[in-house]
Amino acid sequence: MRGADLGGGDLSGANLKMANLNRARLMAADLRDADLVGANLSGADLRGANLTKAVLTAADLRDADLDGADLSGADLQTAKMTNPKI
Repeated sequence: MRGADLGGGDLSGANLKMANLNRARLMAADLRDADLVGANLSGADLRGANLTKAVLTAADLRDADLDGADLSGADLQTAKMTNPKI
């Protein structure tokens, strides 16, 4: 799913463990309660995405654009967050 355009999509509760979402377009996507453990979201466009209570343990968020994203209650333990745009 590298580079996929999932903007505005409803991915709430989705199992995206270890998914390769490198450079994916996820603007305004609903990722509430999604399982993104170990997912590669480097360079992803997550502007305005709803990541409420998403599990992002060990996810790669390097260079991701998180401007306006809702990370309320999200689990970011051991997530790689070098140069995120917030």
